[in-house]
Amino acid sequence: MEPAHDNDKSENEKSGAELNGLLEILPPVEFCCVYGSTLHPNNLDKNSMIDCIIGVSDPEKWHSENLKMNRNHYASWLVHFGGAGLIAGVADDIGVGVHFNPFVSLNDKMYKYGVVRMDDLINDILGWQRFYLCGRLQKPVNIIMDSLDLENLNHINLRAATSAALLLLPSKFTEEDLYAKICSLSYMGDLRMLFAEDKNKVKKIVQGQFSLFHRMYNPFLEEYAAKDLLRLSSSGDAQVTISQVGLWVICCFKTCLFSSTTNQKSNGDKTWREENTG
Repeated sequence: MEPAHDNDKSENEKSGAELNGLLEILPPVEFCCVYGSTLHPNNLDKNSMIDCIIGVSDPEKWHSENLKMNRNHYASWLVHFGGAGLIAGVADDIGVGVHFNPFVSLNDKMYKYGVVRMDDLINDILGWQRFYLCGRLQKPVNIIMDSLDLENLNHINLRAATSAALLLLPSKFTEEDLYAKICSLSYMGDLRMLFAEDKNKVKKIVQGQFSLFHRMYNPFLEEYAAKDLLRLSSSGDAQVTISQVGLWVICCFKTCLFSSTTNQKSNGDKTWREENTG
């Protein structure tokens, strides 16, 4: 499979332009990315919902402002029984820190946007605290707004995901196997995968966005190959075969995984904010 960078770029530019229309009617945000099936280069369903994650510094304040601007985006019972305080509280205390507003219609497009506190997003990227948003960001996304340079911070998350997947894979596997294992990390323990979700969901995600996965994770593969931790070889069908070199590699990847997800946790969000806000 050959990465199709030009097609991916045009799709990302298109999704970015579409989402800018949504951001124009919302209160200011610090982070926004598109994820899901709309990023598939071969997605032919032009009516599919555009999914995005929005990061804000104070969700309750943001929802209070958004209720004045877009009251119809919210479920009526949330608005009537508690407003912004209840919306933010349910997300924090019952959910995974994210409140979703689905079925938002704008310019003949349908959107679903999830609102998260920036500190929670950063902590999940650095420490896998809830393993929800970090799992989203281990898969291809199109970042539209990034005031704190979370795209760079997410390299810690991607490196940890690579190490975790390598620990779970056999000594020899394909590049597609690696991306499938990375993609499956966030679905482990998800009861929906037992009865509600398509059994081939992971395979479809990886095959549909293979070039995007390649762009995200190939730098780590090349780095590990340069350190003689992996051997990369191409077969006749252009599929890359990966071999892990010796049992001692396990120690290297375990060290990489735990240093990525623990050493970065302590005051990670505060430090990152200070460095990126001056």
